[in-house]
Amino acid sequence: MSGRTDDVSHYCRDGRPTSLDGMPATPALEIDALTVSYGATVAVDQLSLTVPAGRTVALLGANGAGKSTTLNAVLGLVPVSGGSVRVLGRRPLQAIRAGAVGAMLQHGGLPSEARVGEVIDLVRRSYPAAWPLDDLVATVGIDGLLGRPVDALSGGQRQRVLLAVALAGEPPLLLLDEPTAAMDVEGRRAFWATMRDLAGRGHTVVFATHHLAEADAVADRVVVVDGGRVVADGTTAEVKRGAGGRTISFTGVAQPRDDTLPGVTAVRVQGDRVVLTTNEPEATLRGLLAGGRLLPELEVRGASLEDAVLSLTHPADPAPAAPAPTGALR
Repeated sequence: MSGRTDDVSHYCRDGRPTSLDGMPATPALEIDALTVSYGATVAVDQLSLTVPAGRTVALLGANGAGKSTTLNAVLGLVPVSGGSVRVLGRRPLQAIRAGAVGAMLQHGGLPSEARVGEVIDLVRRSYPAAWPLDDLVATVGIDGLLGRPVDALSGGQRQRVLLAVALAGEPPLLLLDEPTAAMDVEGRRAFWATMRDLAGRGHTVVFATHHLAEADAVADRVVVVDGGRVVADGTTAEVKRGAGGRTISFTGVAQPRDDTLPGVTAVRVQGDRVVLTTNEPEATLRGLLAGGRLLPELEVRGASLEDAVLSLTHPADPAPAAPAPTGALR
């Protein structure tokens, strides 16, 4: 991989920004009290986030939480109502013009009636210091695709070509929005192996995803967003501990009244199975088993990242005052 210098920042050969004495300096991404509004709707609400260089960070949350809007603001694609964004110490458009940012967005497209090699060559020639072609092709795993028409690509192949386009300028910062949405299981595994390789080379990767198992396996840090605000930020282990340390699940009975169970932070139903997230598992179990009640297929385990995110973004609400079905827990 080639190194790059310019008029504002200096870069190591691995792509990380450095000070003049060679030591790591400016964070890859700094977001301070960012606010983005669409009319009366506040999509991002005073969100703040700092990402040091060389990290892999996952943005998690439900649809409409503000993840995509935040990434779009970092790319300068939406007007900002308040706050600021700095990419490697610069305004977003300055960083993008310098080739310091690569992006894969949810609805990214490729020109039709062109071959893969033609598209990548066109993009590479737009940068003063493009990623060497052979290394780029090997890194993203598109060997054998350069001569293929874009319209003949599968969903997973298309995503890999889009990744090659995003990386063509060898950007220190890579932004990904649901990058594996069109991939099968094998394709997703290969994709994240590539992301780990990029992180090992010093690139910073910030991605939004609904595949929480992928975030758990890949991210150094997860940031949970809800209502346009950061509601949790840390390693996956820290977020799991902070949001509720255990889940209790069982089958064969109606949903419990969560307002009467101590420690419960979230309740959800999966088919005929009820899953409770709790930060006081012993107290919750005592409440569930009071009066000798039987709970078929009772299971207690450590909370997954999915459990933690659900408890943060869908906290338990008191059940409505309505007649409970036969067998309901009270």
